[in-house]
Amino acid sequence: MSKPALGRGLGALLSGGSAKPAASVPATNPPPPSASGEAAPVGSTVRRVPLTQIQPSPLQPRKDFPAESLAELADSIREQGIVQPLIVRVVGGRFELIAGERRWRAAQLAGLTEAPVVERIATDREVLELALIENLQRENLNPVEEALGYAQLGEQFRLTQEEIAKKVGKSRTVVANALRLLKLATPLQAALRDGRLSVGHAKVILGLADPLLQQTAFDRVLAGGLTVRQTEELVAALQAPKPAGQGAKTATTTAPLRDVHVVDLENKLRERFAAKVALKYKAGKGTVEVRFANDDELNRVLEVMGISLD
Repeated sequence: MSKPALGRGLGALLSGGSAKPAASVPATNPPPPSASGEAAPVGSTVRRVPLTQIQPSPLQPRKDFPAESLAELADSIREQGIVQPLIVRVVGGRFELIAGERRWRAAQLAGLTEAPVVERIATDREVLELALIENLQRENLNPVEEALGYAQLGEQFRLTQEEIAKKVGKSRTVVANALRLLKLATPLQAALRDGRLSVGHAKVILGLADPLLQQTAFDRVLAGGLTVRQTEELVAALQAPKPAGQGAKTATTTAPLRDVHVVDLENKLRERFAAKVALKYKAGKGTVEVRFANDDELNRVLEVMGISLD
């Protein structure tokens, strides 16, 4: 029997443990949320709830909902209705979405006044995990949203990268590389969100620690339509030491380029170890320096190298 691609998915919420078909929709006037703010166990019962009683979750990692995509879904909802119920929990006397914010938004565009919901009990951690899993399964998150979701799991619930990877069904390397994107300067993160900057270009630009140099590299990539390989050459030039007595501008325009193959290998090593790597190579000799900021990062590097401390 095949397993779901990522974690538990939403099956556990939809069925309370094992997948069951949803019950038919009952009366359209459900009782309001309890004053205590706690949801009662309701099994697989589907209820209809006014859209005004439903609110999005602040834990939802997805923030961008393209207008064109919402409009298409709204057209479909006008014709077919909401086929899959929204999953909600009760927080502060209101229904808070666990899954289905896109359908909730489109239903409002379609002019609906109510929607079918299934109520569940879920902790903040479960809501964030399930929202990440749902969006990753459907490839709905842009790279920055995905990284922010991982970061929130790590910071809010004190999970290691290995634990995060297990929760969402990804490799630790994928999680580590996604988190590195948050080291980009804010304007570059915005460009990554809207597609003006690719993940491939972003990974190369991350070789520059200085936000101003990152911006310089991005501007040149955008202006010149540079490929990833050309961006590697540019980053190598920007990384080169500044000649004594010359300003940054002169240095970045006159510094000799590093060997493109060395730069490419250095970037691959950075991705593999999810850490800062400096590769020095000349005539078949050189050094590889892998930097780490804490014991967790050291353990991760050793794990990648297949070295156990046991």
